[in-house]
Amino acid sequence: MADAEARTIERLKAGAGAYACGGYLAALDELQRTEIGTALIFDRLQRKMHTVEALRSEASENWNQTFYLLYFRTLGDRQNQEAYLRLARKVPYKIVLRERLAPHAVEAMLFGASGLLELYRNDTYTLDLRRSFEYLAAKYDIEPMDASEWALTEIRPANHPVLRLAQAAEFFAQDEFVMERAMACRTEEEIRRLFSIEASPYWRTHHIPGAESDESPKRIGAFKANIIGINLVVVLQFAYGSYTGNERLRDSALTLLERLPAEDNRYMRAWQAAGIRPRNAFESQALLQLATEYCAAKRCAECFVGRRIARYPNNLK
Repeated sequence: MADAEARTIERLKAGAGAYACGGYLAALDELQRTEIGTALIFDRLQRKMHTVEALRSEASENWNQTFYLLYFRTLGDRQNQEAYLRLARKVPYKIVLRERLAPHAVEAMLFGASGLLELYRNDTYTLDLRRSFEYLAAKYDIEPMDASEWALTEIRPANHPVLRLAQAAEFFAQDEFVMERAMACRTEEEIRRLFSIEASPYWRTHHIPGAESDESPKRIGAFKANIIGINLVVVLQFAYGSYTGNERLRDSALTLLERLPAEDNRYMRAWQAAGIRPRNAFESQALLQLATEYCAAKRCAECFVGRRIARYPNNLK
């Protein structure tokens, strides 16, 4: 590496926390940004495919169970990601399918196995869930989690595991072909139609078990449905297309990213402050990959963007 390039890389590293490359990216034309974004997207999807492959191996090559595990991994906030996965392992998809025609039974298994009902006082509904779980736990040999495995502080009510599990129960009770329907999603509207599920009627007047609240539907909103679309549907379409050699499905995953709105999170707000505003999920996912895999670790010399800037140091203002 020439001295000038090395100095530019050091400047990029020094400004990595503030996304020093943002001004350069913002000044590029659409074709150049798409070229860089595509490289970052493939980099990100390849990394996510390692997660899918690990879950598929755990699921004995069963794609429906893989979908189920990845759904729970995507359902909540990051701090409860492992807790959701543990729950999905305790109540596997094949058991849910056996009880699917009785949605209350699916809800009883998820709540009972999560251990979360132990944290709240009982009412008629939760007592019925407990009784149902006792029967189902014996039937399927389900060992419940300890409630302490869940991180419940500083959780927004709409994202509370209790409500997410109620929504998950309804989602998996609605249709036994959810994997097929997810593979068929091509638009934001189809993503929302599939995933914007409302919890059972009890939850219209409850945020937590045993305590009534003002009536409101407890539905997965458009924002969360789109996040599931990005992190579940796109990833599985790309992974399944890669595994089966279906290039149309791989292309569909990339097109779906272009059709979903950009995420709104602290990373995107930081990129906006640095001068670049993502127009869709394709661009926001590329920026997320850049931020988390390169900027955060100051891997500017290995970065698609850093290497370009180093070749033309006058581009770094």
